[in-house]
Amino acid sequence: MEYPSENIWRSNSEEKKELEKYILFTLSSMRKAGECHRQIRKYAQRIIKPGIKLIDMCKKIENMLKFITNANLTECGQAFPTGCSINNVAAHYTPNTGDETILNENDVMKLDFGTQINGYIIDCAFTVSFNPIYDNLLKASKEATNEGIKLSGIDARLCEIGASIEEIIKSYEIELNGKIHKIKPIKDLCGHTLGRFRVHGNKSVPLFKNEENTMKMEEGELYAIETFATTGKGKCKELKDWSHFMKDPFAFNNTKIKASQPKNMFKYIDEHFSTMAFCPRWLEEGGLTNVHKSLKYLCDAGVVEPYPPLADVEGSFTSQFEHSFMLRPTCKEIFSVGDDY
Repeated sequence: MEYPSENIWRSNSEEKKELEKYILFTLSSMRKAGECHRQIRKYAQRIIKPGIKLIDMCKKIENMLKFITNANLTECGQAFPTGCSINNVAAHYTPNTGDETILNENDVMKLDFGTQINGYIIDCAFTVSFNPIYDNLLKASKEATNEGIKLSGIDARLCEIGASIEEIIKSYEIELNGKIHKIKPIKDLCGHTLGRFRVHGNKSVPLFKNEENTMKMEEGELYAIETFATTGKGKCKELKDWSHFMKDPFAFNNTKIKASQPKNMFKYIDEHFSTMAFCPRWLEEGGLTNVHKSLKYLCDAGVVEPYPPLADVEGSFTSQFEHSFMLRPTCKEIFSVGDDY
């Protein structure tokens, strides 16, 4: 996509074209990761049906992801656990071993998974719904995400993007059980920059109007624009039964870890995931034992951080759409966009 009017000159600038020679490795990695994501989600869209057990669905998607990316430790593979948050749960839920949750025909599920090549991450999500009564809820977040990407550009103010996202989401309403619900953004979730081996960078893209008007987008940055719409209060609480974890990026060694099993687990995490997110299921599949006990030890030691499921009020419904892109010197390139969304 070309930049808006004040930056359209970049498209034909020889100076800016010259700069792009220095980002070819990043572009190549992101393009490959984006194509992998498109292929995997097409497979996912074929197998997702009412009655499927979520843990079975996640394992099938993850096995396809390993095949498509030719997964190899941190070189390439999955960037974070397969999120399949349902209804009022908006983010950071994937089934742990023993979870028997089944996808029902009246559920609204956010499928959020990431691919990575050479540590460059595609963070991309969409919402699955089988009942057309939720169409406006899905449209709200889909249109808001597209608008956020459209407004993104070099020197674009993050607060102004957030204000437009909020305006679009609030323009929708939905009727459930004879009652009209105003749709609103979830204000404590946001878009963000993407780092190498780190899904969340140091800048956030809000989903609402705020007074912070100094933060701007910059040339060369990678972003994931994601928007969440809800029929609830627009504010999340943390749930129990954690399923997403991430190594502290500043935990360079395991000197704080005295017990042997947690020490071995920390080494496994470092070798297989680096600073990307993972779930207990993956540790169990790697042959580790006493996984939850050792994870608690590592969290208490401050070398691993838990990311609990985030949910709006009980009885509400949430939706999400997300794409990853780069602010190249000459244009915006959206790596994850496809025929589906």
